[in-house]
Amino acid sequence: MAKWNILSPDGIPIRMEDFKTKKEMLSYFTEWKNGFKRQGYYSSNNWGRIDLEDLDDFCEIIRV
Repeated sequence: MAKWNILSPDGIPIRMEDFKTKKEMLSYFTEWKNGFKRQGYYSSNNWGRIDLEDLDDFCEIIRV
């Protein structure tokens, strides 16, 4: 059975343990993004400051 994860803009999985379903992964991704709301952006080593509304475009869904 395939597992899933999402790579941050810096190529790091957003969670060490892979997700069993896409639904579980997307739910966690929303929570992960919400963790950056207070500062208002995601700080990337590769891309600098990324607006939260653009963060989806800089992340990559992978099948493991």
